[in-house]
Amino acid sequence: MANQSQPLNTLLHGLLPKSVRYGIAALFCGTLLFSCSSGDNENKTAESQEQTGLAHQQEQAPVEDDGKGIGPISSIEVSADIDEALAAEGKTIFEGKCSACHQLSDQKIVGPGLLGVTEKRKPEWIMNMVINPEEMTKKDPTAKKLLAEHLTQMTNQNINEADARAILEFLRQNDLQAQGK
Repeated sequence: MANQSQPLNTLLHGLLPKSVRYGIAALFCGTLLFSCSSGDNENKTAESQEQTGLAHQQEQAPVEDDGKGIGPISSIEVSADIDEALAAEGKTIFEGKCSACHQLSDQKIVGPGLLGVTEKRKPEWIMNMVINPEEMTKKDPTAKKLLAEHLTQMTNQNINEADARAILEFLRQNDLQAQGK
């Protein structure tokens, strides 16, 4: 009773040629690997069925690009002067949630460098991108181009409107300081 698999082992070695034994082992391993696959084919099938279903739906009108982006911010007033307290709050939020992917210079890390962003983009666009990055990269033409260029979806950091406004003020301060003002 020491080894009950001994008779089966002896039988297989005695009856089957070596090449057949290797073939069986290869077939077993292949089956095992196939059964553990990621299931990409199943996902593709579901996606193609979903796309087919969408073909019968009415197309959405293209989003008008007013430069303000897609999200809750449709209008924001900023003064010519920097609110130092708000900018300091924005700096703290930026360092905790944004600096892992963005530099305050024009240097790219994961996402684009942010130097000059307040001169290139409207305040509403900046805030909407911070608050609503997934929808922005799906619907806003400028955000789509940035995604295509940087190949990384901006992470939603669950930033509310007040925090986004503080980050905007900090970015405005950064851009003014870079200009020597």
